[in-house]
Amino acid sequence: MQNHDIIDIHTHTFPDPIAKQTICSLEGRSHTHSFTDGTVEGLSEAIREAGVSLAVVQPVVTNPLKTEKINRAAAEVNEHTDKTHVFSFGGMHPDTPNYKEELKRIQKLGLKGIKLHPAYQEVAFDDIRYQRIVGYAEELGLITLVHGGIDIGIPGEWASPRQTRILYEAVRPKKLIVAHMGGWQLWEEVKDWLQDTELLFDTAFSIGSIAYQEDFPKESRVKQLSKQKFEELVKELGAERVLFGTDSPWTEHKEQIGLIRSSSLPDEEKALILGGNAKKLLNL
Repeated sequence: MQNHDIIDIHTHTFPDPIAKQTICSLEGRSHTHSFTDGTVEGLSEAIREAGVSLAVVQPVVTNPLKTEKINRAAAEVNEHTDKTHVFSFGGMHPDTPNYKEELKRIQKLGLKGIKLHPAYQEVAFDDIRYQRIVGYAEELGLITLVHGGIDIGIPGEWASPRQTRILYEAVRPKKLIVAHMGGWQLWEEVKDWLQDTELLFDTAFSIGSIAYQEDFPKESRVKQLSKQKFEELVKELGAERVLFGTDSPWTEHKEQIGLIRSSSLPDEEKALILGGNAKKLLNL
């Protein structure tokens, strides 16, 4: 891969038989529109058109008894990465049976990392179960990517910057990516709680416009980081800790790339965010 390659560290796909149903359900819950059909093929086409070299899928495990099945499917996705340019992490649930054995299996499958989603898994991120999973993943050299902040379709704070700080103090991870610039809709708290850590962050679903459904009341809509606020947060955290992500299918690749390229950040920092940091982390 070349230095100018773009890597999307945060995307989502679903098995072909249930992709349409899943997308419809998530659109209804979030009152937004998707930009792909939720399949690996759809994601592959989207990144090809946008000039993205690699998209990393982040599977969310909502049923702990299906963890092994989901990770097996992730490994099957990776059998075709040379053709699709789509690579999948594994997934873990705080109640996954024999979590150490499953993490070792994930490592042997070559999945490189795991995704956690406290809101969908209905467990606060500072819970001891997550601490154990993140800690053992670190021992195995695996990357962890966790949803950060509020979830657009689920009420409550499951992964606030404060909760993330508690886990960080307990585990001291060096390969933990906190999605959505550290805490979706809680970005002022990110500066207070997470600036002086070694945590990593992704840009997924944090900048640009939200593709709300037309009938969703305007007074209920929220805004993303403005370009100025995004640039300020990057400067606070350090560009070397920020990775490009789209949360595809929920944002459009070309728009997201354009927002970063048109920012006032130095060119070398844009290059780190768009691909350099991920390339180093993934050891490509």
